[in-house]
Amino acid sequence: MPLAVVASRALAGIDAPEVTVEVHLGPGLPAFHIVGLPDAEVREAKDRVRAALNHTHFEFPARRITVNLAPADLPKDSSRFDLPIALGVLAASGQLAPEALDGHEFAGELSLTGELRPVRGALAMALQARNAGRAFVLPSDNGPQAALAEGARVLPVRTLLEVVAHLTGEAPVAHYVADTSPVPPAYPDFDEVKGQHQVKRALEVAAAGSHSVLMVGPPGTGKSMLAARFPGILPPLSEAQSLEVAAIQSVSSAGFDAVQWGARPFRAPHHSASSAALVGGGNLPRPGEISLAHHGVLFLDELPEFDRDVLEALREPMESGRVSIARAARHAQFPARFQLVAAMNPCPCGHCGSPAGRCRCTPERIARYRGRISGPLADRIDIKLEVPAPRNSELLAPDPGETTGAIRERVVRARALQNSRQGKPNALLETREIDRHCGTDQDGDKLLRHALARLLLSARAYHRVLRVARSIADLAGCRTIAAEHIAEAIQYRRLDASF
Repeated sequence: MPLAVVASRALAGIDAPEVTVEVHLGPGLPAFHIVGLPDAEVREAKDRVRAALNHTHFEFPARRITVNLAPADLPKDSSRFDLPIALGVLAASGQLAPEALDGHEFAGELSLTGELRPVRGALAMALQARNAGRAFVLPSDNGPQAALAEGARVLPVRTLLEVVAHLTGEAPVAHYVADTSPVPPAYPDFDEVKGQHQVKRALEVAAAGSHSVLMVGPPGTGKSMLAARFPGILPPLSEAQSLEVAAIQSVSSAGFDAVQWGARPFRAPHHSASSAALVGGGNLPRPGEISLAHHGVLFLDELPEFDRDVLEALREPMESGRVSIARAARHAQFPARFQLVAAMNPCPCGHCGSPAGRCRCTPERIARYRGRISGPLADRIDIKLEVPAPRNSELLAPDPGETTGAIRERVVRARALQNSRQGKPNALLETREIDRHCGTDQDGDKLLRHALARLLLSARAYHRVLRVARSIADLAGCRTIAAEHIAEAIQYRRLDASF
């Protein structure tokens, strides 16, 4: 009679259903089949498992073996199924008691000699195992990452023999305990950027309220330097936010390094990136750059050089904070609460408005260049500012500018006010919340009405001006938005007419 053994529920990721591995031994000619929509990497597991079992002196059954990866309609990828399959074969052939597998989750790639190699998504799987109340057996190299899931019972092992010895009780594996605390993240310092005081002020406002930013300026003015230092002035990630960031990055192709724990993501994709690379996709959907920038910064340099369809894909995630990927047989949703920082030249040659008169671009060519950024997308960017070339006196000044730490202290205070008042950054305020928390004084209301009539602001732009003004007032410690706060917020929208 055929024998079926549940070897493990090899977890597939953050939102994926649990996958059951069953091994059937039945009469017939010797064969090894893996069913359940496996990809090439999973199908090759049968050769790795066979070699690993033989090398570690276990008996590989000379009978028909069928490995069923359930549910059958979910495509399976990654080599993390190797260890569950090997244990299923041992349990189904009587070399390992099936009840020894109870209370455990398994994941790991097997080498031909039975050693375990690290796999992708260890933290996400550890979270699922913790929520299910099971111990998680995985390769030792994945131990530091999986241990970031507080409360998870992580059992790191180096070989298949260690796993079997643990399950049989001969040599139980001790729970992993991190030997060192995570190192605080280090960011480049703002004092390395000469001049650009107005731009630094605008970035401080953006960090205080989690607003999106577009910097427009000629080449070499420091746009990329400023963007690279922007994550350093953002408030530190909470433990829950750090866990979300690490879990998302752990299922990406690059994986997650435990040394990066607590660091704000900074993603800077090249302008040749496709829509699938930016938003996410694939036959088995994976997170794209905007999800990998969750709770961090997405920097898009040379913004008009991106494909228009790629930029348009940003519009919904910027509003909702998540991205939905629909396929014929699968639907996936990934978090995408990122902060957009973009940069561009003022014209195709980059020297529009230069005092030296170097620009030879015609008005039509400049309009066509800026027109690559659609009006609806530009309307969703809270702060647009010019980044002029620094003066010689600023470049030669011996004294450094304000440090990242000093700016971050003010940002943290402003963000704390927002959290105590409304429980979220100002950029995420809904319409009713704007009416409740963004009240202006008499002069501010008069100035806002005048700007609304003169600048022909859309309803979305009007609300974004109020949100930015609220952030400016929070930096100043003011409960009411004054005219000076409105005036500064309006200045950050004066480039709207260019798009």
